[in-house]
Amino acid sequence: MIFRKIFKPPIIQEWTALLREKGIKGFLREKGWKVLAAIFVFYLVRDTVIYLLIPFLIAQGFICGK
Repeated sequence: MIFRKIFKPPIIQEWTALLREKGIKGFLREKGWKVLAAIFVFYLVRDTVIYLLIPFLIAQGFICGK
């Protein structure tokens, strides 16, 4: 359990506690667009790296090159 607390960012700890305390409806009322924006940005960056950057670098020969 202590391992999770060390590597869990403070904002995630706060959001998790709020979610447990107030439930999903209360959580979204309090945090609202910030949560949706954070999730959107996370997936945008992740998918860009996975589906665009890595294949591009492989095609250019930077990854698995000669």
